[in-house]
Amino acid sequence: MRFLAIVPEAFGGFGGIAVYNRDLLTALAELQLCEKVTVLPRLIRQAPATLPVRIELLEKAANSSLRYLCELVRVLFKRERYDVVLCGHINLLPLAEIASRLLGAKHVLLIYGIDAWTPTGRRLSDRLVACTDLVISISRFTKQRFLSWSPVHDSQVHLLPNAIHLEKYGIGEKPHYLEQRYGLGGKKVLMTLGRLQQSEQQKGIDEMLEILPAVLPEEKNLSYLIAGDGDDKQRLERKAASLGLSRHVVFAGRVREAEKADHYRLADVFVMPGRQEGFGFVYLEAMASGIPVVASSLDGSREAVLNGELGELADPDDREALKAAIRRALRRPRQIPDGLDFFSYERFRGRLQHIIGGLRVESASAA
Repeated sequence: MRFLAIVPEAFGGFGGIAVYNRDLLTALAELQLCEKVTVLPRLIRQAPATLPVRIELLEKAANSSLRYLCELVRVLFKRERYDVVLCGHINLLPLAEIASRLLGAKHVLLIYGIDAWTPTGRRLSDRLVACTDLVISISRFTKQRFLSWSPVHDSQVHLLPNAIHLEKYGIGEKPHYLEQRYGLGGKKVLMTLGRLQQSEQQKGIDEMLEILPAVLPEEKNLSYLIAGDGDDKQRLERKAASLGLSRHVVFAGRVREAEKADHYRLADVFVMPGRQEGFGFVYLEAMASGIPVVASSLDGSREAVLNGELGELADPDDREALKAAIRRALRRPRQIPDGLDFFSYERFRGRLQHIIGGLRVESASAA
């Protein structure tokens, strides 16, 4: 089978969607049923690493709407055979639908979180979800929210949660160079890592800042490390200052990929009790580093901790419950929880094989 992937970003991209797409496209290329994967990326923000075998990355398409359209037209007019068009974002559905119709290919949509929880407001995209042959959802929570408004049948939506590459993480000592950088030597550290965007103010950081004054008297030498950057950072810095927390809250800025695992090891607890996570890959990264986590009971992050089997759950609207979950997590030992291999890359690839294999059988029988 040959695949054309129309995606927002993957290789050379940042963030959860890029990570998910890289794993999905790499796993797809490793399947025996795959002959070639051509990737049309909307964004490339850094030089891509060495590409997996069978993957063709059309870098010319990136970072320009005009070039993106021109590169897609070029692909379509080459008249190469493609069996499946992968649409990597619901807003890209019009382009993916045109491509699948012209190529006579199956059409698969990927959904991640708030992108698909409610109608997009774009009439064409909202109508075109009915034209997809199959939908891959990152979580059951996202699937349920998507099915609540779309005409897609339940049987067409398949679950494929994030994968964690366990070999990239592991338990380790607190990195001394990071303790020095942030002035956190001898401190107990709560940590949140995520984009600090005004459009994403539901990650639980506000709630953490608001409960911290009540937690500090109980937990000596406690600090809160907020890793990430974005246009909401200054508001959060002002809020921390207004609450008298400037000595206890550290804003680390954007974390380089090479230092990410060390940042998790710096923490005693990873906590992100939000309301808008479709899944929450960062919880898997923290647990793979041996760090106890506190996730939200209100969004898809509860699935990242297997509904409480792998970590603590708390309702961010219940401040007492959130404080209690943090206290429990602080008393947990550093260890990689039993059951985290549920999200191993090998299982991810096996789930993808099952999903795409079913599509292949359908395609072959139709032919």
